[in-house]
Amino acid sequence: MASEIINPRQEALAAEGPDPVFALHRGGKMAVASTVPLRDTADLSLAYTPGVAKVCSAIAERPELVHDYTWKSQTVAVVTDGSAVLGLGDIGPEASLPVMEGKAILFKQFGGVDAVPIALDVRDPDEIVETVARLAPSFGGINLEDISAPRCFEIERRLQERLDIPVFHDDQHGTAVVTLAALRNAALLTGRGLAELRAVISGAGAAGMAIAKILVGAGVGEVTVCDRGGVLSRGRTDLNAAKRELAELTDTTGRSGTLGDAMAGADVFIGVSGGTVPEELVARMAPGAFVFAMANPDPEVHPEVAARHAAVVATGRSDFPNQINNVLAFPGIFAGALQVRAPRISEGMKLAAAEALAGVVADELSPSRVIPSPFDERVAPAVSAAVARAARAEGIARR
Repeated sequence: MASEIINPRQEALAAEGPDPVFALHRGGKMAVASTVPLRDTADLSLAYTPGVAKVCSAIAERPELVHDYTWKSQTVAVVTDGSAVLGLGDIGPEASLPVMEGKAILFKQFGGVDAVPIALDVRDPDEIVETVARLAPSFGGINLEDISAPRCFEIERRLQERLDIPVFHDDQHGTAVVTLAALRNAALLTGRGLAELRAVISGAGAAGMAIAKILVGAGVGEVTVCDRGGVLSRGRTDLNAAKRELAELTDTTGRSGTLGDAMAGADVFIGVSGGTVPEELVARMAPGAFVFAMANPDPEVHPEVAARHAAVVATGRSDFPNQINNVLAFPGIFAGALQVRAPRISEGMKLAAAEALAGVVADELSPSRVIPSPFDERVAPAVSAAVARAARAEGIARR
């Protein structure tokens, strides 16, 4: 009897079993839909030839009209190289697509912004910059996603310099905005000002660096950043260029030593590094401390442990209170920037986004509610309006 031929695809599908995650992802999570009718030849002649030629000619004569007569003004490219995907690491461009699709539907659901996932099969920063720059005419903004540090810093900087549309690395700035918003409300809840706080950040990657910079910009009293080698201080000789720059910004007191040394007496712990922080280090923090342990799926400090010593506890998980979730920031930030056709997202716009996000629940504060839920319908309108106002105040709005 001849052996049965097994189709590899059928075998793979059978292996999925009843898992609802795979069922949801079958065929992808998004599709392209028309916004105009195509019922007959009259519709076709307007949407395509010959009518479309009038619009093309008008844009050729006045390029700014592209924002009014195409999807450019409301569409973002979500770009990755698959080198630092979630907690999975370097899994490559194709394996990153489910995450990029997810990001795109979050843009639409929470900010009304259309987004297109673009996974690039390239790692060289020069080639990534060139590729994105050549794609840019089709989009009103670029959201860089899951690109490993320190390459992500150079790629973002060079694209910001080259393009006249917003370029935003969400792993950095989205995380930073939401963290600052939660910290503002934690301080308000406990009757303290940001200037009174001493914060320690565990992790000097993309998120840690951006959080440190926004906390300094917001006026937090002291910000200390630690990597595996301990405190980033000016005296260390093992730092790369990005970490040296951060040490210059944050090393204002000459503090040095280990993470444990830095945490002693600190008011705030922010974890964006993974790993585990022993309970005894948390116990050495100042009374009424805040612990934001944001590693996923396993926080640096388990919330139940942190709650024994801290006044406010936040994580990156949805099954505990106070989730630091980037979806609270990036849809509204891009919506606001696109609304006024800002050429970039400035530090002032990020600070405005954090303040607006904090303000959504400022009258409803409790230890388990210092940040809104991602499903709070007030979030994106508040953030987008604040970002648009900030752009206008800075004189970078173009409409």
